[in-house]
Amino acid sequence: MIYVAKVIMIQGTMSNAGKSIIAAALCRIFKQDGFKAAPFKSQNMALNSYITDEGLEMGRAQVVQAEAAGVKPSVLMNPILLKPTNDKGSQIIVNGEVQGDMNAVDYFKYKKKLVPDIMKAYNKLSEMYDIIVIEGAGSPAEINLKQDDIVNMGMAKMADAPVLLVGDIDRGGVFAQLYGTVMLLDDEESRELRGQL
Repeated sequence: MIYVAKVIMIQGTMSNAGKSIIAAALCRIFKQDGFKAAPFKSQNMALNSYITDEGLEMGRAQVVQAEAAGVKPSVLMNPILLKPTNDKGSQIIVNGEVQGDMNAVDYFKYKKKLVPDIMKAYNKLSEMYDIIVIEGAGSPAEINLKQDDIVNMGMAKMADAPVLLVGDIDRGGVFAQLYGTVMLLDDEESRELRGQL
C-alpha cells in the first residue's frame, strides 16, 4: 500500500502577500505537533537559488520552509525554478538542472509539458511525508495566467488540496484584495477555498 500525505495549500492575493512565511510557519507547527511535513512549490521564480548537497538548484523559500519542518531540502520540493535573465525571459531549471533560457511567450506554451515532472516530485514527497504544505505563486485570480496554470488553482486541483488565501493588511486594501480574488475565481476554484488569513 502506498501512503499518501495530507495536504494544504497556501495561495495569496498578490506577490509578497506572505505565502512563504505562512507556509514556513505551518511546516514548523506540524513539526512541533509530531508530524513529518515537507514544503512544495511547483514553480518558483527567483533570481537567487540554493544549491543542494547534490549540486542541484532550488528556490530559497522552500529551503527555509524545509528547515522550519526540520527536514533536508530537496529539489522535489521545488521541481521548476525560473531565474529571470531579463524582463522578458528566464533560465528554466527542472528538477534542479538548467534546461536553457526561454522567453515568457514560449514558456507559457511549454509549461504544461512540465506537469509530469511536477506530479512525479509531488507524488514522491507524498509517499515520504505525513503532510505536504504547498505554496502558490502571485495570485490565483490573474485571469491572464489561468490557462494551463501549474502553480495556483491548477496545482490545487492536481493535488486535491484545500486552499487558504493570504492577504497583506500592511499594504492597505486587504479586504478588497481578498474579496476581489475570491470573486475572480470560478465556482470550481472557489470550492477549494477553506479560509482566509
